[in-house]
Amino acid sequence: MISTFRFWADSFPKLFGGLIVSLGLTALSLLIGLPLGLLLAVGVSSRFKPLNWLSIALVEIGRGAPALVVLYVVYFGLPALNWSPTAFLCAVIGLTFTTAAYAGEYLRGGLRSVNAGTIEAGQALALTNVDVLRFIIIPQGLRVSIPSLMGLAIQIFQATSLTYSITVSELTANAYSISNQTFRALETFALAGLMYAVITIPASWVTRQAERRMSLGQ
Repeated sequence: MISTFRFWADSFPKLFGGLIVSLGLTALSLLIGLPLGLLLAVGVSSRFKPLNWLSIALVEIGRGAPALVVLYVVYFGLPALNWSPTAFLCAVIGLTFTTAAYAGEYLRGGLRSVNAGTIEAGQALALTNVDVLRFIIIPQGLRVSIPSLMGLAIQIFQATSLTYSITVSELTANAYSISNQTFRALETFALAGLMYAVITIPASWVTRQAERRMSLGQ
């Protein structure tokens, strides 16, 4: 047991560095993906057919394709287009696409849940369709979607472990590296799992609390 704790102490700095990379990937994917998801949600609800079809296609592809496949397509596909971004940037692009697709579906549900009477009240006040969307539908739809989006953030954080396959030095990749060097895979991944849990368990609790508050509010 003492040797295990000593091994964990020696391995912690490298694993912690990987955890920071994982958190950075998550933050960037959400920062870019959530606004894109809102645009997709509006596009899916649009009556302008070309925009509607394009938005539906992007949402369905993003939700239907496994995140690992998306990462491979970005990592190996962009160099074929004469652009060779870093592995980290490829990971951000791939996870952002997945985030936007799922967020688009969650937000679409949120926007459609807005009470028709509220929308009619806004129209009765002579608000334009754009103003109704900006000041009534989107704010209320976002509020309804918050628990789902928080759950999505946890899923994206967990999905960052897939980026080791395109050589990003995140938490799982660093765990693989340590286990290959020391042949102590069980202890290495046990510590990595604990580090993931330190992030995901409190985040899951906050998500459940948000869902409970939303249900009480409704």
